[in-house]
Amino acid sequence: MSMYQYEDLKGYNQLLLITGIVVIAFNLRPAITSVGPLVGVIGDELGLANWSVGILTSLPLVAFAVMSPVAPKLGLRYTNEIVLIWSMIVLLAGILIRSVPFVVSLFSGTLMIGIGVAVSNVLLPGVIKERFPNRVTLMTSVYATAMGLVAALASGISVPLANMAGFGWELSLAFWGLPAVAGIVIWVYFVKQRRSADEVRVKYVAASDVRMWKSRLAWEVAIFLGLQAFLYYVIIAWLPQILQDYGTSKEMAGWLLSYSQFIGLPIGFLLPVIAGKFKSQSMLTVGTCLLAMIGTLGLLFGKSSFTMLASVTLIGVGSGGLFPLALAFLGMRASNARQAAELSGMAQALGYFLAAIGPILIGYLNDITQGWQLPLITLLIVSALMTIAGFGAGRNRTVGDEYAAMDEGSTD
Repeated sequence: MSMYQYEDLKGYNQLLLITGIVVIAFNLRPAITSVGPLVGVIGDELGLANWSVGILTSLPLVAFAVMSPVAPKLGLRYTNEIVLIWSMIVLLAGILIRSVPFVVSLFSGTLMIGIGVAVSNVLLPGVIKERFPNRVTLMTSVYATAMGLVAALASGISVPLANMAGFGWELSLAFWGLPAVAGIVIWVYFVKQRRSADEVRVKYVAASDVRMWKSRLAWEVAIFLGLQAFLYYVIIAWLPQILQDYGTSKEMAGWLLSYSQFIGLPIGFLLPVIAGKFKSQSMLTVGTCLLAMIGTLGLLFGKSSFTMLASVTLIGVGSGGLFPLALAFLGMRASNARQAAELSGMAQALGYFLAAIGPILIGYLNDITQGWQLPLITLLIVSALMTIAGFGAGRNRTVGDEYAAMDEGSTD
């Protein structure tokens, strides 16, 4: 695997760069989170079982896992700006294809969506690490909050859009191609602003060793990222259906999913900034994991309106903080930009492969038990494992420290 490093762009407007990052962040979740409130309608209309409907959420995660090691190489060869443009084009095409009401187009479009999102997902942390090396946690908070804001909005308005005259689920999902169009336009502008190809010169740096895969800390970060994503995407895919089976209306279930994401935005913004002020983030991570666990426990044992609202709130606050924290670890647990790129590629590849299992597994467990008790118990087990991995990922160490120990051991 190789790693690249940009030289500073002459006269590059930092405000425009931040705007471009935020616009890309707008595209990283709504094409996925807009599906959850509509899975029942889509499944009924196309005759799909719950486990196969879960694939609509899991397919993008499989693409995340496959494309995560590839995306840095594409950015290395063609520059991040150009690759981001193409990722938005693929995303837009996927959204439009998925909106055609046939099973083949539904799943092929979903896979394209995953590829488009995956490439941008991997490149954005690299852009932030290069352009804002002293503000990694702050910029992570900015783009994670932007991502969460639109993701929450998408969950809330999917059903109202589908219920509009003539819209249906097809046009409701197609609506989220608009942010992709905005992303294409703004990053084309950035490319045109470059005075010459020499303004952004790529430096090739060999990274042939496999020490990252031998690092215990790297594995802890990867597992933590994967398990929090497992929890997040299961909630996105199945929380509305759980709430509907508990007696909530379809519209209210969609808005509660949206609420769960909105309520997590403040902690999602603040937590990485707070984490940056401590040498170790282990206890902070454990505390956030426990919020999600308690919320899941509430769904398991309580079906009253109050219990459901309290559970959704705790899950939203917990998962809302865990995702930005996982992103921040990609920079905080690395000693330099090269290690950050390697850690990001490894963690997202392994993490999202693990996360892809979630929606399908939970849908399958619901199919075979015709209830949500076993699926929710499974989520509790996943949350417990996430807490253990998060404690390790939050330790005051870097993969560079472990590299040094490996090198020292090899010379003894």
